[in-house]
Amino acid sequence: MTGSGEDAHPTAGRLTALLIDASTEAISAAGGHSGGVYLRSRTPGLLRLAVLSGLPGPLFRPWWRLHVDRPFPVADAYRLGVQVVLPNATETMRRYPQFAAGLPFQFGSLYVPVVGGSTTYGVLTVLRPAVTDAAEVLSEHDRVVRLAQELGAALRGLEDAHPDQVAWDGEPICLRPPTASTSLGRAGRFAWDPETADITLDEDLHTLLGTPPSEFPGTVEAFAEAVAPTDAHRILATLRDTAAGRPPALPLYLRAEDGALRLLDLWNAYEPPAAPAVRGVVVAPGPGPTADSAADLLPDGVFCVDRLGLVVYANPRAAQLLGRPRAELVGRDLWEAVPWLRRPDFEDHLRAALLTPDPVHFHLVRPSAQESETRPTAQDTGSPLSAHDAGSRPSGQDSGPPPPTQDAGSPLSARDAGPPPPTQDPGPPPPTQNAGPPPPTQDPEPAQQSYGGEWLALSVHSGPDRLTCTVRPASRVKDSPEGQETAELSETGMSALAPLYRPIALAIALTEAVTARQVSAVVMRELLPAFGGRRLAIYLLQERHLYLEWETGFPKGFLAPFEGVDLGTHLPGVETLTTGRPLFFDSMEQLTATYPGIPLDATEGARAFLPLIASGRAVGSCILGFDRPRSFSTEERTVLTALAGLIAHAMEKAQRYESETALARGLQQALLPRRLAAHPQLETTGRYLPGTAGMEVGGDWYDVVESGDGLALVIGDVQGHGVQAAATMGQLRSAVRAFALGDRPPDEVMSSTNHLLIDLDPGLFASCCYIRLDPATGVARAARAGHPPPLLRSPDGRTRVLDLPGGVVLGVAPKARYPVTELRMEPGAILALYTDGLVERPGSDIDEGITALRVALAKAGAPAARPGGRFLAGVADRLTATARHALDRPDDIALLLATRRAAPPPGPH
Repeated sequence: MTGSGEDAHPTAGRLTALLIDASTEAISAAGGHSGGVYLRSRTPGLLRLAVLSGLPGPLFRPWWRLHVDRPFPVADAYRLGVQVVLPNATETMRRYPQFAAGLPFQFGSLYVPVVGGSTTYGVLTVLRPAVTDAAEVLSEHDRVVRLAQELGAALRGLEDAHPDQVAWDGEPICLRPPTASTSLGRAGRFAWDPETADITLDEDLHTLLGTPPSEFPGTVEAFAEAVAPTDAHRILATLRDTAAGRPPALPLYLRAEDGALRLLDLWNAYEPPAAPAVRGVVVAPGPGPTADSAADLLPDGVFCVDRLGLVVYANPRAAQLLGRPRAELVGRDLWEAVPWLRRPDFEDHLRAALLTPDPVHFHLVRPSAQESETRPTAQDTGSPLSAHDAGSRPSGQDSGPPPPTQDAGSPLSARDAGPPPPTQDPGPPPPTQNAGPPPPTQDPEPAQQSYGGEWLALSVHSGPDRLTCTVRPASRVKDSPEGQETAELSETGMSALAPLYRPIALAIALTEAVTARQVSAVVMRELLPAFGGRRLAIYLLQERHLYLEWETGFPKGFLAPFEGVDLGTHLPGVETLTTGRPLFFDSMEQLTATYPGIPLDATEGARAFLPLIASGRAVGSCILGFDRPRSFSTEERTVLTALAGLIAHAMEKAQRYESETALARGLQQALLPRRLAAHPQLETTGRYLPGTAGMEVGGDWYDVVESGDGLALVIGDVQGHGVQAAATMGQLRSAVRAFALGDRPPDEVMSSTNHLLIDLDPGLFASCCYIRLDPATGVARAARAGHPPPLLRSPDGRTRVLDLPGGVVLGVAPKARYPVTELRMEPGAILALYTDGLVERPGSDIDEGITALRVALAKAGAPAARPGGRFLAGVADRLTATARHALDRPDDIALLLATRRAAPPPGPH
């Protein structure tokens, strides 16, 4: 299933309907103003926004795709299976600073995992007004949890019937939020069954169309003729597309037989056990409502945008100030109708108005007529595109808005209640001081040539169904150098938030990256989407040569000839580092003109080469590639240069971390035994896994030491991490070896080691388990000092926890006693000693981990069935497999296994 409308799989309609219903009901249950559903995709580790209700999809394009390992609430809800409640912006910033940096507005939010059986399919989200305390949303939260559970069960049933179909790989479906029903006679609903071709109309729709039920033939063709005779073919084609899972991106704007405007909106519906059906609403807006008529006379410009970015009203003054006739504004996407509004600062303010209840006030400079027609599109600037721009026009071209039905690449639309009726307009704000001449009574053709560089003051008030925007001239730009400089900043989109968002988001993300690979992955996730790039290469400097650390998007093998290039090579990736200046090329022609003969990976496209320099020290270079030619604005060059500095500092820190970590790991390995003492009747093997949290080494160890005519099996764990823990571990290991070689009893070994640790006074304590085993007889004598109990697997497969009485941990009580327990180990039995890192998990009881380890050991085969002397190595690998592949391993792990072989048969006399 994809969200692009290209996949006509029979499950597509049902999946879409389930997601739409769940998101709509969740918004209503939680008192929210918007929300949606994230669903897993077929790309491992990637979630996609499948449904977005109540917000313009293009305005939130940066959040359409989300990696499950990102520090975002949606990712945590999916990855950890937990519900995330964020009552306000303060709590959001405290828990998810990177997410809050992207949407720094006052709103609350809920995130509930959608789980069916043992499978997590996605996350149900609701954005709602901010509250002081999370307790204020608990009742609504419970209802959203129930909806998520019901959706999970439905998706599980759908997947059982159609495996591998419950996934989302396209753009999101954009929905209008639930609204109040329209008045009688102004709107009506219908339902069409594609299989039987039956269509039913409600009483309101019969009234609106003027077709009494007794006179209506009941065919879809008759319905299309009654709605709009001249557009009947469009209606029939759209009905068929909707039945195939491709509802229209916007309501169809149609004309009735008498020329009156009619809006047709469609969506898929699924109501088991019935087959999928197409439902819709027909709205006849009629003449403008009273409030809009009054706004026509205001001296200020007033225009209204619904919550999907569609302009639903504009008075003559607004059309004049925005530089577009009303006919080119109403019924069209705002960014499509007014292309020069595709700018980061305006979109920041619009997001604030959509997500917060307070009015938003700001200023913008409107470009001249020529500039407004040639302003780079969002694809060039990295800002979100409008729905039509996303799929129907090449970058940089504005040839007028295409008809809504031709929008093949925009997010789908399936609005439950149709477009908001004009009669629900809350009305414009009270008139303010007249800032311009009275508006003419007719729509003027805008005199665009007279408004180049004029400042406009805007106020945006959020209503339940739409935003009301007031626009007026603002006399802020004078002929002074300061005023001209301010105008230039605004012209490039430099607002208080927009130019800072990407550096802030990248900086926060980089604080969580500790290795060069992690830094590179963050750059790929944050930098490429921000500027519309498709290729990334990061080179690091080592001994005056550049070596590739990370690449994505380049043809396979293309970068191989550049590996290890010297700093004297005439290449842009080298010269940007040696000169310290970023290099920007708007096209491949520019690149080849400066560097003749340079190999190219594409015939067109732009390139940016950024030096990675931290505190004056050369670190490497970063290359960004774009699929199409584009220019780089002054703002973009400034931001990219700043981001390169952040990347360089993060990469330098990562290199230092990796060097120090390698040194620490080497110290740790040096303290562990190179080889274990051997005996013909005993096979032993050990495993050590360092923790993954930070670079500090741990204090776990294991050993096998000769002790008289037997062997001593030892495992221990020094409290804490770091060099001191490792040094203490080394001292204790040496002490235990010395006592074992003297063949002291186990209780004396523990007592002597305890006294030694107290005398050393490192401020640390340690646990230990010591077992002295006679391989010939199988008799073992064990002592335990606060350590997890060993496991013993009998030859018949029965495995038990050895309940050894023990004393307190070492280093605490000078007079502690360590009782000795005697046991027997049969040939073929396996003894397992381990540290708590193998069995302890946050939030779980350690006994559960010990039980899981016991079960895993029980499933191991018998040594006799595995000849060759390497049986235990395989068992050790299986017991540590989960821990070995865990990305988050807070503690180090030690494991020691031993199995006793039967005595060899006596040789010939």
